[in-house]
Amino acid sequence: MEPELLALGAALPANVRLGTSSWSYPGWSGLVWQDEASEQTLSKKGLPIYSQHPLFRTVSIDRSFYRPLSASDYARYAAQVPPDFRFMVKAPSLITDALVRSEDGRGKQANPAFLNPELAVQEFVAPALEGLGARLGALVFQLSPLPWHLLDQLPQTIARLGDMLSALPAVTPHAPDAVIAVEVRDPQWLAPDILPHFAKVLRDANATYCLGLHAKMPPLAEQLTLLRMLWPGPLVCRWNLHPLHGPYGYADAEKRYAPYDRIHDPEPELHAELAQLVRTFASHGQRVHIAVSNHAEGCAPLSVQTLATQIVGK
Repeated sequence: MEPELLALGAALPANVRLGTSSWSYPGWSGLVWQDEASEQTLSKKGLPIYSQHPLFRTVSIDRSFYRPLSASDYARYAAQVPPDFRFMVKAPSLITDALVRSEDGRGKQANPAFLNPELAVQEFVAPALEGLGARLGALVFQLSPLPWHLLDQLPQTIARLGDMLSALPAVTPHAPDAVIAVEVRDPQWLAPDILPHFAKVLRDANATYCLGLHAKMPPLAEQLTLLRMLWPGPLVCRWNLHPLHGPYGYADAEKRYAPYDRIHDPEPELHAELAQLVRTFASHGQRVHIAVSNHAEGCAPLSVQTLATQIVGK
């Protein structure tokens, strides 16, 4: 590993955890992987190598969004990383999507399990806590875009969210660094008349807001009002998708950025804003969990390196 990366990792505050969304990308050869390997091989054997990278102190397990994972699934991940590594885990869409969707992503009908408290515990929080233990960092409930009728009734949806969050078990007795976070994909959640209700529900449940850097959401600066309402508390952030691709531009981003081996569309201003935010939280002793996607700029490891450099001021 390059001495510069080792020095950069050592300079990051201990309470700042940077990482990527998943890890099984062959295009990271020479950046994370010493040798070339297939996606299948990296999926099964890449995590121990990933966790030794000097800048990576977390990773987002995204496959849990598509189907619930068992405690043994999580335990296998935990066994592959050092004790000071932490996982960000996405809740299953079974719980976080208001619609049952077809294979092409179109909503077919209402999802009766949306924000169901019992399923949230049974299919997500309990197995993640049991399997990951102290290596659990952030449990992220990423709420998919809501259908219009629920957006029109957002206070009721927020109350429903509050009922679910309040039913979850305390996580810190089992995982001292863990936090429950809610990410949204509709800007209406941040409207001035809605924001106080959203903030109260999160505060009352000892949860936080997951800063979502995504084309469907307002810029970072416009999401800070909610973070201020929740202060003091941890910072959880998922940097998902470059805005030039539009709110549903994952396929376009994949086509442009694959194999994710270089930066295509740098966002220096966003790096500066996010780095300043991280410094503020870290300097006040707050935990920071950030996962960066390849779809943010083209290559998540290089995005993390740039962000780390900005954070430490080098």
